Amino acid sequence: MSISGYSGTARAGAEALSVGVGAHSMMRENAACPTMPDTGRIDMSGTEIVDAWLAEHTADLVQWRRHIHANPELSRAEFATTEFVTGWLSKAGLTWQVLPGGTGLICDLGPSDGPRIALRADMDALPMQEFTGLSFASSVPGVSHACGHDAHTTVLLGAGLALAEAQDTLPVGVRLVFQPAEEVMPGGAIDVVAAGAMEGVDRIFALHCDPRLEVGKVGLRIGAITSAADTVELVLDSPGGHTSRPHLTSDLVYAIGTVITGLPGLLSRRVDPRTSTVMVWGAVSAGKAPNAIPQTGMLTGTVRTGDHATWLLLEPLVREIVDGLLAPTGVRYQLNYKRGVPPVVNDPASTLMFENAVLAMGPDALADTPQSGGGEDFSWYLEEVPGAMGRLGVWSGTGDQLDLHQPTFDIDERALAVGVRTLTNIVLQTKQH
Repeated sequence: MSISGYSGTARAGAEALSVGVGAHSMMRENAACPTMPDTGRIDMSGTEIVDAWLAEHTADLVQWRRHIHANPELSRAEFATTEFVTGWLSKAGLTWQVLPGGTGLICDLGPSDGPRIALRADMDALPMQEFTGLSFASSVPGVSHACGHDAHTTVLLGAGLALAEAQDTLPVGVRLVFQPAEEVMPGGAIDVVAAGAMEGVDRIFALHCDPRLEVGKVGLRIGAITSAADTVELVLDSPGGHTSRPHLTSDLVYAIGTVITGLPGLLSRRVDPRTSTVMVWGAVSAGKAPNAIPQTGMLTGTVRTGDHATWLLLEPLVREIVDGLLAPTGVRYQLNYKRGVPPVVNDPASTLMFENAVLAMGPDALADTPQSGGGEDFSWYLEEVPGAMGRLGVWSGTGDQLDLHQPTFDIDERALAVGVRTLTNIVLQTKQH
């Protein structure tokens, strides 16, 4: 199903975009691209409008984030969060479109013709109990914003409302993409793309909370910034038998042990180590009695890689290795290989646009960042259009650096204004010819 009102090819007009060049660039040598930037500066009139908006609404950003945090919703059930966002967009006089399924939305602003930049945030929470003890902690048992999507949604909402104040000065069109269901497989990004939300979009950008990065900084890198993440489920069965006579049956536990060590080990010898490919088992089950060879067992784990080409080759390679390991054991098996998401690969020109937007906040705002082994379905947008994801520092600079997906995860809320300024700078520094 396509969203009404959107037409054109996803990459049409990409060559019409260019960006300003900052005085410093940590990525300059790798930034060759047909749409390379030439010159330009932040439009100060638009920047002043955003400055004024932030001066008036920074406290509102905190309140919005706390409201969303206290009222988390699971994937594809973000109805109240969607209504919260649309309510504020409507107050600003913006027109929005809820996505098929009733959760998530898109909203266009700025020029209706010419190039268009998309800014994306995810909205869903995790099925985890929160243990922060905050006054605005989750009010929903077993559900919490332990990955920072409450902050992502707030930052994009703030950026959209600030840019709405500067609509007459926007150099390009903007599409706000509030995405549902990032935390499940297949991710909601697939649904958003299928709905036509990337039609007419030339580039897409996003921020993700980084609890290892100090507030006030944004981490960037060219190339893969996250990894592909696939799931392997191996179900085994044998006739079973007595542990005193393993030669009369197929030893299922021995077969499991062979795969537990053999598959990760052989993958590390069959795949280039420079691709950051790793296989890790997360769960194993088989048998109950110490003197009985079980009839059934199961292994589940993940395979991750930072290389897109390697990701496409992993499933047949895993199947080949598992078959070779289990064939001598006589144990029957069923391998369920579930492809997850590709790696998020930041293209050079989009990363440079991001870099200049960050540098506009000062030279100390820009940070390098390593590739993460985690998966992110923002990668599906990059299968359609070029773009980049940055890491928003949310650590206070003192105390523990809590990890994402921990029940005690929280952010330094000063990061919200930094995120708004970063996204608005990306738009305001863009030039079109």
